[in-house]
Amino acid sequence: MTILAIASFEKGHEFLRECKRQGARTLLLTSASLKDTAEWPTEAIDEIYYMPDVDKRWDRTATLHAVAYLARTEAIDRLVPLDDFDLEMAAFLREHLRIPGMGETTTRYFRDKLAMRMRAREEGLRVPEFVGLINHGRIHQFTRAVPPPWVLKPRFLAGAIGIRKIHDPDQLWQALETLGDQQSYYVLEAYVPGAVVHVDSIVSERRLVFASASAYGAPPLDVSHGGGVFTSKLLRRGTEFEAALLEENRKLMTAMGLVRGVSHSEFIVQAETGDVHFLETSARVGGANIADLIAAGRGINLWAEWARIELLGSKGGYAPPAAREEYAGLLVALSRQEHPDTSGFNDPEVVWRMAKRHHIGLIVQSPDPGRVEDLLASYTHRVELDFLATAPPRENAVD
Repeated sequence: MTILAIASFEKGHEFLRECKRQGARTLLLTSASLKDTAEWPTEAIDEIYYMPDVDKRWDRTATLHAVAYLARTEAIDRLVPLDDFDLEMAAFLREHLRIPGMGETTTRYFRDKLAMRMRAREEGLRVPEFVGLINHGRIHQFTRAVPPPWVLKPRFLAGAIGIRKIHDPDQLWQALETLGDQQSYYVLEAYVPGAVVHVDSIVSERRLVFASASAYGAPPLDVSHGGGVFTSKLLRRGTEFEAALLEENRKLMTAMGLVRGVSHSEFIVQAETGDVHFLETSARVGGANIADLIAAGRGINLWAEWARIELLGSKGGYAPPAAREEYAGLLVALSRQEHPDTSGFNDPEVVWRMAKRHHIGLIVQSPDPGRVEDLLASYTHRVELDFLATAPPRENAVD
């Protein structure tokens, strides 16, 4: 089995290692701009190929020609994108080279914020009111019917990148004037105040075989735009709320048609009513070290399990490892110090520390969810006082 992983950003080390552990021939296609900086697990990679890029973006035709040329001598059995920004490219290449996996139509439901909202609403999930920024008459209808504030979102960027809050119609139309021909690449959505939660899933042959529910501290949009400490923690299991959230996620996975792989999906719990609304989904491992959070609390590494599923393909037969019944909390923030000293966070529950310039990150683990919550609150306060730096919100995919 030969697998070609596509990664415009450096991530997915454990995916590559698991491919090699499973005996696959493992190839990596990545951005040329990472050649001298990325620390890929070379012991797990048979060959690395570099694509010329501009801000991690690759020319579509040039990439097709490069992979087709590679396919003359490498019989590629699977082609897997390791980042959100690689999903469309991977689907395009699969379609052309007839490699099994998700095609361009299904990929839209996991990349296009307008397509996924329309699909979720059609399948009966609650979705905040929204409108595609295509027809101006419908935009006027939306702004008259839905009170501000609204959220202006790029349809094809990931996470909170490029998202803006809009407070009145004048601000909206000024924004659309500035966007010009780019405005159809955006969606406008009602701002729903509430807590943001996420469910991280494993799907094998359309069966949801594992799902773990977590809650962010502050919503990622607020952290991205206002600065602060990003946190997430595994939800207490066995509650009615967890059961309701997992059921919404099950309906979502069925609606989107994911055949096999992993997914990170976000929902908002409306503050006034407690209703769960769908926000967005993806066909990838969650960013911001969420995979490490789940590995700490549940003992399942989503990157490794994704590799196992891809290599099994349509043969099926995949079963996830038994999940551990622990709890974990994650904290990540920008740091004023280039190499922050985290030795003062010395509780025995600390199981992971981030090693990245101008970043501070910790994961705590305990069988007691209350202990995780207390540590996360205490550590967040200490990071805000002694380490926290801020930066302008990202407007594009450059890492």
